[in-house]
Amino acid sequence: MDYARPTELEEALGLLCSRRWTILAGGTDFYPTLGAGPLKSDVLDINGLSALEGIHETATHIVIGARTSWSAVIDAPLPPAFDMLKLAAREVGSVQIQNAGTVAGNLCNASPAADGVPPLLALDAEVELRSAEGVRYLPLAAFILGNRKTARAPNELLTAIRVPRASACGNSGFVKLGARRYLVISIAMAAARVVIDGGRIAEAAVSVGSCSAVAQRLSGLEAQLKGARVADIRSAVASCDLSELSPIDDVRGTAAYRLEAAREITARALEQALERALGVAAERGAMA
Repeated sequence: MDYARPTELEEALGLLCSRRWTILAGGTDFYPTLGAGPLKSDVLDINGLSALEGIHETATHIVIGARTSWSAVIDAPLPPAFDMLKLAAREVGSVQIQNAGTVAGNLCNASPAADGVPPLLALDAEVELRSAEGVRYLPLAAFILGNRKTARAPNELLTAIRVPRASACGNSGFVKLGARRYLVISIAMAAARVVIDGGRIAEAAVSVGSCSAVAQRLSGLEAQLKGARVADIRSAVASCDLSELSPIDDVRGTAAYRLEAAREITARALEQALERALGVAAERGAMA
């Protein structure tokens, strides 16, 4: 096997043209998946690419560099719409894992239980994929294709996650259900973002993870919530069929339990987002 640790993005993209590499970012999933077996594939270590770290804004997007750690996300001065992503970041393993693990690594690992995916879906995120031939952008929903499957071509590197500024509005919440409080793979998780206008929901984005091969936006529920009164959140969630979800039975829970759990934590994530939104509105009223 060969090992390469480029320090320039162009060098990394050139290497990706030469052969098939296994990309190493934070390494928090990379090493455990090896188990007791030897490493047989060529490894492209991108930890030397400092250009892929950090969060910045453009005229149209908030951009998270591929190598940005979860701890950096937690500490970043982001709009309240990103609170759900920060809450999810605190659920990514231990603090040590959050310090080392990267946002792009979480997405490329493509686990159905990836904590970062539901919040980023609710933010309408897209991924930036670069190769020696150029750059392309894919909605996150089109990038993750299934369990451990993505749309990244062998000669491409995921270099950034981009959130449209138009989607970085409102307040948000995130709820994760597991067998214990910390260091756990989720049974179900939900992320919600809402924009409130005059006591009604002007905009809602809701996504659920661990209840299908890929985390899903609940478009049916979102449509039902638009224009609904804040007080009707629970009834809207209770009456929605959640047809986008396809949970399975496994050691963490049955499909039936997951579906009911998803319904409950979706309501809680929405209520969490609403509490934050109404708290901000009350604070502004007090200052007026």
